[in-house]
Amino acid sequence: MRDRLRTWTENLETFLLEVILEERRGTRATLVRGFLFGCSKVFEVAIKLRQFLYDFRILRDSTLGVQVIAIGNLTVGGTGKTPVVEKFARELRDQGRNVAILSRGYRSKPPPFHQWLFNKLLLRDDTTPPRVVSDGKSLLLDSEMAGDEPYMLASNLKDVVVLVDKDRVKSGRYAIEKYGCDTLLLDDGFQYWKLRGRRQDIVLIDRQQPFGNERLLPRGTLREPPSHLKRASVIFITKSDGNTADLRRRITELNPDAGIIECIHHPLYLEDVFTGQRQSLELLRGRRVASLSGIAQPESFEKSLVQLGAELVYSKRFADHHRFTQQEVLNAINRGKKRQAEAIITTQKDAVRFPKLDRRDLPIYFMRVEIKILSGANDFQDCVRKICFR
Repeated sequence: MRDRLRTWTENLETFLLEVILEERRGTRATLVRGFLFGCSKVFEVAIKLRQFLYDFRILRDSTLGVQVIAIGNLTVGGTGKTPVVEKFARELRDQGRNVAILSRGYRSKPPPFHQWLFNKLLLRDDTTPPRVVSDGKSLLLDSEMAGDEPYMLASNLKDVVVLVDKDRVKSGRYAIEKYGCDTLLLDDGFQYWKLRGRRQDIVLIDRQQPFGNERLLPRGTLREPPSHLKRASVIFITKSDGNTADLRRRITELNPDAGIIECIHHPLYLEDVFTGQRQSLELLRGRRVASLSGIAQPESFEKSLVQLGAELVYSKRFADHHRFTQQEVLNAINRGKKRQAEAIITTQKDAVRFPKLDRRDLPIYFMRVEIKILSGANDFQDCVRKICFR
């Protein structure tokens, strides 16, 4: 039942995304777009009302007395946020800060329904402690309980605290009191206004689709109007190809004071999903490979494999955050073998959602990547220095 519901939900998401991006034609798609357009107008009013309530202190934000860095997007999905969060956490840790990453844990396993309902009926605050993915020493949860990104961050950052809770004021307070953290990184936190204080906002913009289709949710992919970019302290242009003059000009018009950093996702090595054995990227050169992914923009990943010299003979895409079944992975292996693939390549984000396999007729590797700054390195270091002031 649960698998059927998940499949139905993913199919609906795929359909709506194709409608939003106008990849679907016909009467039904047109009617759905009209309905979504009306909903986006309501959403726009809700955003403006929320901002008004915070600006006039009708809705109160909280201050925890520590540095807060919110890293997020204007659009939904696909900007490459997790490696940027990792880069900030690693740099701040190396500069002596005690860092905690606070995530809401998108698609992590929710708390028991009866517990949630009980709290709502009694109008009672949820006092359940946040989920501790990592205490800065050990990885304590799996990807299903933690969510993809928190688990991946905790795996890559062994000495950084990673907590999951929708209430990041609560999880921030927990990080300070329990682990003595002095710096809080809000993963996907640009729209989280409840926690302010000494805060810097870092916004990521995808070079390939900077502002989506320029429409607000649910008719488009924008969470906020582009004008709200003025709240950002630093703006990352991700997946940059160097041809960004027009985009930089528009960003400067929206926010003339923010530092602009251009970066790419730089491949480091391949790692066997099941054994942890690492291989050089040279393994791809001249090899026939198949790709398997469940991310927001699989095209960038597949293109990177070709750029590294691989011949991509088969690719299978699933919806973003898809949790793979054993049969789905085996099907990809079988179809790859039919096309004489020598390996299956996936992303690290996907690898954390792989099931155990009874057999592996082809090796399965994930590609480990990190952020490489192309321009604006001084702006990045200035941002870090401001956070790390003594």
